[in-house]
Amino acid sequence: MPQYRAPMADYQFLLKEWLALDSHYQQLGISDFDFELANEVIAQGAKFAEDVIAPLNRTGDEQGCKLENGKVTTPDGFAQAYQEYIANGWNSMLGAAEYGGQELPYTMAVPVHEMLHSANLSWRLTSMLTESAVLAVTRHATDDLKSKYLAKLISGEWTGTMNLTEPHAGTDLALLNTKAEPQEDGSYKITGNKIFITGGDHEWTSNIIHMVLARLPDAPSGVKGISLFLVPKFLLDENNEPGEANALSVGSIEHKMGIKGSPTCVMNYDGATGWLVGEANKGLACMFTMMNDARFQVGLEGLGAAEASFQGALDYARERVQSRAPQGIQNPDGKADPIVFQPDVARMLLTQKTQTEGCRALAALYAKYMDIERLGSDEDKAMAAQVLQFLTPVCKAFMTDMGLEASNLGVQVLGGHGYIREWGMEQLTRDVRIAQLYEGTNGIQALDLIGRKLTRDKGEMMETTYVEFGKLVSAIQNTDMQSQAQALLDDWRASSADCLRLDPTDVASAACDYLAYTAYSLIGVLWYSMADTATRSENQTIASAKGKSRDFYIARILPRRDAHKIAMKAGKASVLAIADSEFDYL
Repeated sequence: MPQYRAPMADYQFLLKEWLALDSHYQQLGISDFDFELANEVIAQGAKFAEDVIAPLNRTGDEQGCKLENGKVTTPDGFAQAYQEYIANGWNSMLGAAEYGGQELPYTMAVPVHEMLHSANLSWRLTSMLTESAVLAVTRHATDDLKSKYLAKLISGEWTGTMNLTEPHAGTDLALLNTKAEPQEDGSYKITGNKIFITGGDHEWTSNIIHMVLARLPDAPSGVKGISLFLVPKFLLDENNEPGEANALSVGSIEHKMGIKGSPTCVMNYDGATGWLVGEANKGLACMFTMMNDARFQVGLEGLGAAEASFQGALDYARERVQSRAPQGIQNPDGKADPIVFQPDVARMLLTQKTQTEGCRALAALYAKYMDIERLGSDEDKAMAAQVLQFLTPVCKAFMTDMGLEASNLGVQVLGGHGYIREWGMEQLTRDVRIAQLYEGTNGIQALDLIGRKLTRDKGEMMETTYVEFGKLVSAIQNTDMQSQAQALLDDWRASSADCLRLDPTDVASAACDYLAYTAYSLIGVLWYSMADTATRSENQTIASAKGKSRDFYIARILPRRDAHKIAMKAGKASVLAIADSEFDYL
C-alpha cells in the first residue's frame, strides 16, 4: 500500500505565495487569521490523515461493512478514528460559532479535506456528508430544529446523510414518490425507500440525522412538489438526547466495486417522524445547498485519489530498476536504471503531477471564493457566488475524471504489480470510480455547466469568471507568459460565447466537450499564474519545478483542449443520426 504523505510544500506555496493568504484575510476583515495559523492547522490535519486514517485504508477495503440484526458495523478502527477526529475538532472547522463551530476560513479547511480523501476515501465520506447536512440545517431549518440538532451535527457527535435517490428516481427527481403526511403536532410521517445512502447506518455515533426528500399530499407534480425533511434515527427525549427509535430501518448494504469501507445503505422509512426544513414544496432548493457543497467535495475525492496514486507511482518508479535509459546511463553502479528515467514513465508521472497540481490550484482558488462569499461585502459576495456556481460542475466532473485517469496511470507505471492488491494501486482506481457517478454523474455536471450556468444565464456567470481569472493574468510579471495566458483565456471566452447561439440539442451534445475544454483552458491559465509566482518562491525546488511542470502541461496536456473544442462545435448530427436499431445492427 502506498505510504501517504500530505503535499504540505505545495499547499504552503499555493496559500502563502500564490493566493497571498495574509492579504486575503485582511481584505475580509479577519486579520486574526493568517498564513502561519493556516499552516499549523493544515499540518496537524496532515498528521491525522497520515498517521490515523491512511493506515486503515486497506483494512477497510478488505473487511468492508456488515449488516447484522438491522445494525451496520464498519471496518476495524473506523469508529475509533472518528472519535479521535471529532475530539480534535476537525468536524467543527466550518460550523457556526453560535452552535460550537470554529468558523475557520475555507482556505484552511479545504486542504485538510483533500488530505483525508487521499488517505482514506471510504472513511472520509461519512464526515463529508455531515458537513453538507450542517449547511442545509444552518441555512434552511427553523430555530427550533437548529437548537436541537445543529450543535451536535457540527461537533460530529451526530452524523448526517443525504436521501435523494430512489430505485426509479435518480437524476430525474420529478419521479420521486416518498410521501410525507402532516401530523397535528407539526411533524410529518415519512414513508418510502431510498437507495445509495452514504453513512445510512453505522456504529460511530448515538444518532444519525437523515435529510430526506419527500412529497406532501397536495404537492404539485414534478420537482416543484418536493419538500425536505429532517428525520433522525432516534427521536429526542425531553433532554434532547436520543430516545425512542424512529420508524426507519436499513434494508441492505450495497456490495460495491470500491469504497467498501463506507456504509452505503438502502433505507426504508415506514411512517418515520420528520420535520420540514425550509418551505413546503421548496425542498429541492434546500437540498441543493447540500448537493453543491458535496459536489465540490466529490471533486476533492478525485484530487485526493490522484495525489495518492501519483505518490505510489513515483516511489515505485524511483526504486524499480529495468533497462538503460535511452538518454544515457543514469545508474552506473547498477546493471540497469530506475524506470523514472524512462521517457514514457516520466510522461505518465508528469501527467499525474501536472493534472493533480493544476486541480489543487483550482480547489484552493475555489476555497478563496468560498471565503469571499461568506465574509465579503455584499457586492463581493454576489461576485463570488457567480464564480462558485460556474466552477462547481467543473470541479466535480473534471477533478473526478482526472482522478480516474491518474489512478489508471498509477497502475500502469507499476505494470503487473499495479494490478496486484498488495501494492494498493488497484484499490485507488476502484475507489475513485464512484466519484464520476454520485452527486450527479459527470454528464449531468456538463449539462448543468453549459445548459444552466452558461446558456440559460446568458453568459453572465461566465463573464464574471472571466474577469476574475483575468485578475490572475494581470498579475503575471513575465510579459510573454502573461500574453499567452491572456490569449488562452480570451479564446475560452469567445468559444463560450459561441455556445450561447446553439439550440438546446446542440447544447446537450456539446456539453461534455465544453466542460473539458473549459477545465483545460482555465487550469492552463492557473499554470501560467503559478509558474510566474514560483519564480519568486522561497522554495527553490518549487521555483524550478513549477516552470518545468507548466511547460509539460502546455506542451502535452493543453492540446487536449483543442480536440474538445473541435468536438463541441461538431453539432448534434453525428450524435443523433444513428437509429436505435443501428447500434447493434438488429
